[in-house]
Amino acid sequence: MIGFLSGKLHAKQPPMLLIDVNGVGYEVEAPMSTFYALGEAGSQVTVVTHMHVREDAMLLFGFATELERSLFRELVKVNGIGAKMAIGILSAMTVNEFVGLVEIADTTALTKIPGVGKKTAERLVIEMRDRLKGWQGEAWSGLTASTTASSATAAIQGANVSTAIQALIALGYKSAQAEKMVQAVPEGLSTEETIRKALQSIKL
Repeated sequence: MIGFLSGKLHAKQPPMLLIDVNGVGYEVEAPMSTFYALGEAGSQVTVVTHMHVREDAMLLFGFATELERSLFRELVKVNGIGAKMAIGILSAMTVNEFVGLVEIADTTALTKIPGVGKKTAERLVIEMRDRLKGWQGEAWSGLTASTTASSATAAIQGANVSTAIQALIALGYKSAQAEKMVQAVPEGLSTEETIRKALQSIKL
């Protein structure tokens, strides 16, 4: 099993990362929280990983913190929660927010996550409540996006919007919903900041 990867970030295309480790490129799927925490392409990064083996593929998921990976591993144990939905949950909210929603049994907020219906939200609350008892959130500190594109040209802004929409679709949102979420975000932001603010809008 691959426990972590440490190398040069070759490319970022939400929700995929390409990490060059001594000349070998690893494709890693990651939640948006991890994208916010990493630097730009070309920077040195370290992500903890989880390998997911299917009959037709071996997938590698990467996380900025052990806490994120731990929650991912707990989520995929829940009946009806696959790896893609778990990544969607971690992209839509922080670990602390998810733990809080489970503690207060806020199924309405959970159903705002793509693919999570009422029954799935109720199952998440029931099955995760005991597993998350005693969780601490200090490991989540510092995961913030640091760059914006206030001086970007209209062409770059358009590319950022298009990439943000495609990323949201990859996370499970419908095309029309993704477009509406991005349209509500101020112009001139980087792709990652656009995605972050679009995801924040579903909590309102």
